[in-house]
Amino acid sequence: MRGAGRECPLHTSESMSIAEKFVSMEYGPAPEDPKEAEAWLDKHGRRFGVFIGGAWQAPASGEYFDTLDPSNGEKLAAVAQGNAADIDAAVRAARGALPKWRALTSHARARYLYALARLVQKHSRLLAVLETLDNGKPIRESRDIDIPLVARHFYYHAGWAQLLAQEFPEYEACGVVGQIIPWNFPLLMLAWKIGPALATGNTVILKPAEFTPLTALAFAELCQEAGLPAGVVNIVTGDGSTGEALVKHSDVDKIAFTGSTEVGRAIRGATATSHKRLSLELGGKSPFIVFEDADLDSAVEGLVDGIWFNQGQVCCAGSRLLMQESIAEKLMAKIRDRMSSLRIGPPLDKSIDIGAIVARVQLDRIERMVAQGVAEGATCWQPQVLLPTRGFYYPPTLLSNVHPTSIVAQQEIFGPVLAAMTFRTPKEAVELANNTVYGLASCVWSENINVALHVAAQLKAGVVWVNCTNLFDAACGFGGYRESGYGREGGREGLLEYMEPSWFKNSPKIKTFNGNEKSPVLAKAAKNVALSGDEISDTSVPGIDRTVKLYIGGKQARPDSGYSMEVRSPKGDLLGEAPLGNRKDIRNAVEAARNAGSWAKATAHNRAQVLYYCAENLAQRRGEIIRRLAQAVGEKSATAEVELGIERIFSYAAWADKFDGAVHNPPFRNIAIAMNEPIGTVGVICPQEAPLLGFLSLVLPLLCVGNTVIAVPSESYPLITGDLYQLFDTSDLPGGAVNIVTGYASQLLKTLAEHDDVDGIWCYGDEATVAAAKAMSTGNLKQVWTNEGRSIDWFNTKLAEGRWFLEHATQVKNIWVPYGE
Repeated sequence: MRGAGRECPLHTSESMSIAEKFVSMEYGPAPEDPKEAEAWLDKHGRRFGVFIGGAWQAPASGEYFDTLDPSNGEKLAAVAQGNAADIDAAVRAARGALPKWRALTSHARARYLYALARLVQKHSRLLAVLETLDNGKPIRESRDIDIPLVARHFYYHAGWAQLLAQEFPEYEACGVVGQIIPWNFPLLMLAWKIGPALATGNTVILKPAEFTPLTALAFAELCQEAGLPAGVVNIVTGDGSTGEALVKHSDVDKIAFTGSTEVGRAIRGATATSHKRLSLELGGKSPFIVFEDADLDSAVEGLVDGIWFNQGQVCCAGSRLLMQESIAEKLMAKIRDRMSSLRIGPPLDKSIDIGAIVARVQLDRIERMVAQGVAEGATCWQPQVLLPTRGFYYPPTLLSNVHPTSIVAQQEIFGPVLAAMTFRTPKEAVELANNTVYGLASCVWSENINVALHVAAQLKAGVVWVNCTNLFDAACGFGGYRESGYGREGGREGLLEYMEPSWFKNSPKIKTFNGNEKSPVLAKAAKNVALSGDEISDTSVPGIDRTVKLYIGGKQARPDSGYSMEVRSPKGDLLGEAPLGNRKDIRNAVEAARNAGSWAKATAHNRAQVLYYCAENLAQRRGEIIRRLAQAVGEKSATAEVELGIERIFSYAAWADKFDGAVHNPPFRNIAIAMNEPIGTVGVICPQEAPLLGFLSLVLPLLCVGNTVIAVPSESYPLITGDLYQLFDTSDLPGGAVNIVTGYASQLLKTLAEHDDVDGIWCYGDEATVAAAKAMSTGNLKQVWTNEGRSIDWFNTKLAEGRWFLEHATQVKNIWVPYGE
């Protein structure tokens, strides 16, 4: 499998003369002394329990497992195998600590986070060495990148804790948070999660990765040293069963997970029937795009950081090299030369570039996937390097002639393996880059800033680095699109993952009613009819022969089923019939929505203009719509729905060109442009109550920021569809931007939730309905936002419109752009 390459010895001979060293430029060994870390392990008897309620405890099971040094396979320590009983004890401790922690002043919480930041700096060398021992990454990376970033995150979130009451006055903490982190950046992932959780007033149960628990356990000691109140941070080690117990615990309010897409999908399914908040940062297959005008030497150095940093065990690693055809041969030669100079060996050696793979099982996976890639036609090249005889090592690997559908181009290898392909035009580069189920990160290399930013805007990825790679900062959100998960870590958007509006948390649940009971929504409507004193006898009111159709692709459409559903007033009178949509109608609507690309590409100003037209046309037809709607909800409610509907359209027309992003100033010579981008195609299950206002309250924020929509209107009065498509037809809304399929929500939801071309689901209904929405949408891990079965007052502008809706209608893309020479 290995092609020819010059031999690259790991160490220079002691007998080599100074002149010979000057010519060869070979590095000698520069080992880091691990004695302080070894002493720390010995102090604990190389045996660790779980950290619960501010104290160390033996695991309930009495079982331990070994954590190994990947560089030599030797045991470092025995670590507790936590089980459901340990998780339960940790949750109780966190729940008990929550009221006092949440009641602290912003300044008090800021002081604790500041203390943690200072302690990380104080013990930085110990933490760096411990991280390298446990993970196998080069000491230069843990010392110079990971640990400084850990301190940065605690400093940054200490600042947010101080400002929280001013900046988020109507939000409160989720509560008890379960956090599960991976083994590739053990302490950094801990900081990413614990920092914002504590800053916003949550308490935490953290489960470190089975392979790399030691720095999390060291952090528990820092919590003690900082005087953090008992129970605020709890750390329970263990394998996947420990994480499963945490995910399924009924008294956990939120789960934050970083790891594989497969496990993320399982967590999504396991939490579907609960009301846990969920954020997922999952796998990636990031493109590294090099245009012909790029500085190739800089691009090669970026590639070293993009794929061979941390042995390629990085979720956002630039593992797919896309080269413009005209420079492919030249670039490949430079890459092979640079690969031959990479040094592989014991990670505590400060002159080492590539350390050890974390575990034997991961090494086996890398070898197996590379072999399969070669079997599928790829050409494998590896430099001739001497690998240590002990430990888990894999050489830097270049796969060329890779087909875009090959396993090595589609699946995450999580190792030092680069798959190379070519393209001719920027359009083809974008198509290849987006040809994956993932969407975590990407790189664009070009000296033409117009090309770079034009391509960056089209990439389906949460982070885009322009002429740089693998830059992270606490102020800049990080997270993915599509099957790379949802939610963000870092920045203002990362804070919002750990908070909810206070009014929403305290809203009552919607009761589920059987066929013999009357829904309070319809009962209230019947009362409104009775109170109005108006039986709506106007002859202009349509009779039962009124034909209402579906609205798909900007056209009225008959239902595929050929059937309709009766629509009755609260008194039981037949108001008309609405089409009974089915799976085929939903599929047609999704196709129309996907083809309505002009809406997402329209300027914010143009979207605002169209929405203003909608308000104008609704105002002109105010009287007739009130008369028809009053048959279902009463004249008083109908009037309020139409009047507030006009206001709501105005609000989102106003927001269209004002809900913009930000420019972050990380501590590098970069700016990070945080852009609010639409989710894509979103299915909406509208609430039963307020047939017009509920529809507008959910569809408008999605339209406002450029999404396309398939909406299932309220079953209580789906005849509103006839008024809506007339409204949209007369307001210059492009065909397919909004599609309306009437029918039974429980049936249509399944097709929407399972459809892989639907990027998100907004579902507002009772607890059973929203649980079904989450459970059925795990296939492509589409974003799901629901009312969690809570009752929303759509007539209350403070609750039913604004930033909270817009934040869920968008996903943030951070584009990093360097400046200076």
